[in-house]
Amino acid sequence: MPHTVRPLDPSTWDAFAELMERNNGVFGGCWCIGFHPEGAERGLDHREAKRERVFSDRAHAALVFDDDGKAQGWCQFGSPRELTRIKHKREYLKDEPPIPDWRITCFYVDKKHRGQGIARAALEGALDLIARRGGGLVEAIPEVTAGRTAHGHFLFSATVELFEDCGFTRHRQVGKHAWIVGRVLDPV
Repeated sequence: MPHTVRPLDPSTWDAFAELMERNNGVFGGCWCIGFHPEGAERGLDHREAKRERVFSDRAHAALVFDDDGKAQGWCQFGSPRELTRIKHKREYLKDEPPIPDWRITCFYVDKKHRGQGIARAALEGALDLIARRGGGLVEAIPEVTAGRTAHGHFLFSATVELFEDCGFTRHRQVGKHAWIVGRVLDPV
């Protein structure tokens, strides 16, 4: 299946919003705001908060489009100032790694399009967009799936194996199956 990757920005907001609405706001209505500083605020309008961030260049993602031009998935990335909330924070902070230039925090693939390479296209697209924004140290906290069954809705941070396929290395385990992985990207 041919994929096209475009950045999440005002020109792609409608496609992103359609994907979110088609999937009930994803992850219980998160709208991919959960890793942003305001993600835990009660009463927050997640859709509007995400829209405001996108239109002010404070939210980034690689959107994956199918050959019909419809968004089918994404990979969220951003600076540590944009994505302050992290998984396994207590364990992460016990031996805090170097502050990254970028974090990759969240993936989503439409249920009808899983297993078609969209997460890989999203990660590769995010890495390309990060390199175009200056590159640097990129960090993520994905889950190991080798040797175990892991349900898709638990893999919102993708798999260690996918990150390793894209040149990341494991730095430290922070959860039963979660690892801090990193890679340095040269700017393009």
